[in-house]
Amino acid sequence: MTGAGATGELESVRVTRILREDIILGRRVPGSRLIERDIAAELEVSRLPVREAIRTLVAEGVVIARPRSWAVVREFTQRDIRDFAEVRESIETLVFVFAAERHDAEGIARLRDVYERELAAAQTGDAEAARLAAGEFHGVATVLADNDMLCEMIDVFATRLRWLFGQHDDLLAMAEEHRVILEAIAARDVEAVRRIVPQHLAIGQLMAERRLASSDITI
Repeated sequence: MTGAGATGELESVRVTRILREDIILGRRVPGSRLIERDIAAELEVSRLPVREAIRTLVAEGVVIARPRSWAVVREFTQRDIRDFAEVRESIETLVFVFAAERHDAEGIARLRDVYERELAAAQTGDAEAARLAAGEFHGVATVLADNDMLCEMIDVFATRLRWLFGQHDDLLAMAEEHRVILEAIAARDVEAVRRIVPQHLAIGQLMAERRLASSDITI
């Protein structure tokens, strides 16, 4: 693709990334409106890439489209959190087990780099950078698992999982949990991974449930 079409596609990818991160990081709260003309003006693009980005986020399950009106950031419930947590535990435990069994030196170096970036951000109190790196940690582990079917399954709800479980407040504690998982993977200690990862995910579920319970709005 060349010319205006290629430019439009690139703009759509950029706008999607920006809106996705805004939602995952809590900059755009549940129930908030996504109005094409306002977002287009804010990001200095035409309305077409904004429309395409919103369609993508609807497909990813974090935005609800309302015909003849604006789209809104999805509002989740405690039931949603529990349902996703059950699925997440099974799939992500398997991801980390496979990562422990199948990684190579380059893969571990990449996972360690992500952890170190997360830790550095946590130490300086940069919540957004720490949370993004924490999400990337799980993404890199998925790559190390080297299973295309798992990758496809996680891709279906990756944005929702990052949104539901990624807005943790204790940045240093989360980084420490990732350090422990990283060392178990590096040592190919599958039994430790099977024990540690469900505990790690359960903490994420508890934090998400507390955040929802203390919020004035339903997420």
